[in-house]
Amino acid sequence: MTKGVSVLIPAHDEAEYIAGCLQAVFASDPLPAGMAAEVLVLANGCRDETAAAARAQQPPAGWDLRVLELPEGGKLGALNAGDAAARGGILIYLDADVAVSPALIPQITAALAENAPRYASGCPQVALARSAVTRAYARLWTRLPFAAGGVPGFGVFAMNRPGRQRWGDWPDIIADDVFARLNFAPCERVKVPAAYSWPMVEGFRNLVRVRRRQNAGVAEVATKFPDLQQNEDKIPPSAGAVLKLLLTDPTGFVIYAMVGLATKTPLFASASRWTRGR
Repeated sequence: MTKGVSVLIPAHDEAEYIAGCLQAVFASDPLPAGMAAEVLVLANGCRDETAAAARAQQPPAGWDLRVLELPEGGKLGALNAGDAAARGGILIYLDADVAVSPALIPQITAALAENAPRYASGCPQVALARSAVTRAYARLWTRLPFAAGGVPGFGVFAMNRPGRQRWGDWPDIIADDVFARLNFAPCERVKVPAAYSWPMVEGFRNLVRVRRRQNAGVAEVATKFPDLQQNEDKIPPSAGAVLKLLLTDPTGFVIYAMVGLATKTPLFASASRWTRGR
């Protein structure tokens, strides 16, 4: 199946989300004729019914579903196990709480169907949050240059086999998505037009804790893999762009700024490297 597609979904206690995630994948538009596709649910250290909920899903013709139950929790270990088991020439890494649009997987497949190393993702759409604070934060965040115009890859990122061969096992780091993206030069990254729905955590406390973890993950990659920083293409918004954000969405701007300031304090600190909080 080296010419096929492997969708790898690391899942730790994701019984509430895994069925919807898989149903969205299996509702994808048709892949090119003769191209096989598989989904590997990497259930790691689960204490709920994630594996059973995944096995209950029925893949359509042309798709194969495998559930790997790993006794130890940890996303990086799950990714290493998934890579070892995956048979496809195109590898799509998908968070278990993300819902892809029907066109996303076929468009990523087309973008990565070449021998040169390539990385791809789609256009993120933040799922509607219950919290007014999160809705305002997300409204501002989606207008920032990196989220609006870059190829960030949070929630979904993909690469072909030549790209994946740039490193061995996944390192023990917080930000696997940042590490993967920075293994590719900007000219090697492709943003396809299809969308996916990505949930943002609920409420000020969780926004602070998760953003602090994200900041720590970015700093960790920069420290451990300094050579990869040559591939960083984030450009801070100009003073004019910041002023426009403030004037057009003052509520979102203030909340976004307050979350950023709070991450620099001990407020809502957590001892866990994997703070999530929905």
